[in-house]
Amino acid sequence: MAVLLQVEFKMDGPFGDEMAEQFADLAESINEEEGFIRKIWTEKAEDQEAGGIYIFDTQENAEKYLEMHEERLKEMGVPDLRAKIFDINDKLTEITKGLV
Repeated sequence: MAVLLQVEFKMDGPFGDEMAEQFADLAESINEEEGFIRKIWTEKAEDQEAGGIYIFDTQENAEKYLEMHEERLKEMGVPDLRAKIFDINDKLTEITKGLV
């Protein structure tokens, strides 16, 4: 069963097109993570918040990615993040056209 990893954190920027340009290589590298299925990038510039919604194939792969990602964010100057991992109800998600 696939799982959803929700991550959010404070950051000074960049946001919007500048963020897309500066983080394109990072986005490409995420595609190579074990068990990675998909990510939706999130941002709210006015509150200086960013994050993402990830789908992984297993809880183990989501946890492994989260551990690595937390260290990477610390290196980028982001000391704290909030994260949760949820099981996905595939049947209901399919009914509502979810991207699993």
